[in-house]
Amino acid sequence: MTGNSGLSESVLAEIDGSLEHHELIKVRLGGMERDGRTAAAKTICDKTGSHLVNTIGHIAIFYRPSKQRLITLPKD
Repeated sequence: MTGNSGLSESVLAEIDGSLEHHELIKVRLGGMERDGRTAAAKTICDKTGSHLVNTIGHIAIFYRPSKQRLITLPKD
């Protein structure tokens, strides 16, 4: 969850650790307007090497495979 202070290095480190442990996470991007949430989601993707799966309001969903795969994606 981000607050009015936005994305700090400690928040990005926590997101990075959560992605490594869970692969798929939801992050609440609070205290921002729509353009700010879009920019924050792009920053998270760039800094953590993750993919933005979807956004719903103030919630953004990110995916990054970990070294030990937890989620098996269907093949096309």
